Amino acid sequence: MVAPAVAAAELRAWRAPEPGQEGLRHALLAFLDARPEDGCSRSCVPGHLTASALVLDAAGERTLLTLHPRVGRWIQLGGHCEPGDASLRDAALREATEESGIDGLVIDPEPLHVDVHPITCSLGVPTRHLDVRFLVRAPAGAVPRISDESDDLRWWPLDALPGDTDTVPAMAAATRRRLAPVG
Repeated sequence: MVAPAVAAAELRAWRAPEPGQEGLRHALLAFLDARPEDGCSRSCVPGHLTASALVLDAAGERTLLTLHPRVGRWIQLGGHCEPGDASLRDAALREATEESGIDGLVIDPEPLHVDVHPITCSLGVPTRHLDVRFLVRAPAGAVPRISDESDDLRWWPLDALPGDTDTVPAMAAATRRRLAPVG
C-alpha cells in the first residue's frame, strides 16, 4: 500500500502548473500530514488519496476513457491504492493497465493534475477522493479490452471529448501544456 509519506514526497516534488492546482496540491499535503497512517487507504472514511491516469494513444491525439458503472459518466482510468503499490505513480499505472487491458503503458514520472471530489465508493458511505492524476502513453496499435470495472471503453479525440466528462477537459488542457514544444 502506498505509504502517505511516499505520496507526500511525490506531491512535494511536483510543481503544479497553475495557482488552482498548486492550492489543491497543498490541500492534499495537509490532508496527508493529518492522516499519516491511513491517508492512502480506502478505509479512511473522511477521504483518501486515489491515483488516476489520462491514457493517450501513441500519437498523443486521443485519450482512452471509461464509462464508469458507479459514476455513470466518461472519466479517466484509475482508482484506489492497493497492497503492492509502492507509490501513487505505481498505483496509477496498475489501474490504467488493469482497466484498459493494454500492456506496455508508459507513465510520466510526475503528476499531471490533482482533484478532490465527493463520491460514494466501495465503502458504501459518502467520502472524498483526493485524486492524483498522471499522464500515460499507450503503445502504437494498442487495443483496449473492457474490464469488469467499466461499462465501456473508448478512444476520444482530445479536442472532442464527450459532454459530461467532469474534469477530463482540465486534464486534456494540462496535457497540451505539458506536451507543447518549449521555445
